Amino acid sequence: ETLKAFDREVNAFVDYMFGPRDARVRGWFLLDSYLPTFFLTGAYLLSIWLGNKFMKNRPPFSLRAHLIVYNLGITLLSFYMLIELILATWEGGYNLQCQNLHSAGEADIRVAKVLWWYYFSKVIEFMDTIFFVLRKKSSQITFLHVYHHATMFNIWWCVLNWIPCGQSFFGPTLNSFIHVLMYSYYGLSVIPSMRKYLWWKKYLTQAQLIQFLLTIVHTLSAAVKPCGFPFGCLMFQSSYMATLVILFINFYIKTYRKAPSRTAIKETPVTTEIKNGFHKDYFAAANGFQNNKKAQ
Repeated sequence: ETLKAFDREVNAFVDYMFGPRDARVRGWFLLDSYLPTFFLTGAYLLSIWLGNKFMKNRPPFSLRAHLIVYNLGITLLSFYMLIELILATWEGGYNLQCQNLHSAGEADIRVAKVLWWYYFSKVIEFMDTIFFVLRKKSSQITFLHVYHHATMFNIWWCVLNWIPCGQSFFGPTLNSFIHVLMYSYYGLSVIPSMRKYLWWKKYLTQAQLIQFLLTIVHTLSAAVKPCGFPFGCLMFQSSYMATLVILFINFYIKTYRKAPSRTAIKETPVTTEIKNGFHKDYFAAANGFQNNKKAQ
């Protein structure tokens, strides 16, 4: 009874802050109450702390088979969301510059269903960090990595409850495309014989930054020429994406400000931290794979 009362108070406060929720998503898994999302995020943060303590005096796990299955699964899910979002928005005649929440009818519901999977994928992606912990890749568990994973899951709970379609489609469409490339790269990099063919690692860095910038431009375009999409949501999304751009540019500058010499490039093995001029810390925002002979 105490938990139920707390749940009612929390959700009443959230409703007071953001206003009436979208009735079309009522009853969908995990959406009616904020507590599951809150507790799952807390469990994620706690698992990082407890996991690092648990692994402190233990050898790292290899987890090669687990990583192959995991990365393949995220790649397929991302590909499904990409295709379904393209088809749903095309069916609904979505306006690329600005799309409201109610004019597309059944296509809006179809978009909302895909965006629910996008929200749910964010809790699945908590495993990125858990794999880092179990493989003792603590240098990759950066503020950017944890901030991105924890906030995205909570933000998309809000998106699904209040703005589950319309203008919200654009960011997930771009991100799903990036994740198809990214997680397929991770899955292939687990296989030693494939690593010599993965020459396109550095371009993922550029694609990620372009994704953030395009999302900001698309969001602000609806503020310049409104179509009925909530203005406050546009400002929040732009501000949040700006924090990712700032953190990412900070990482990018630190990574590329000192180019390796020709000699260093020749002497650097394929499986070291720098490959094609790309430093390992970029993948602190997601689940990468680097060769660790001891772990293998």
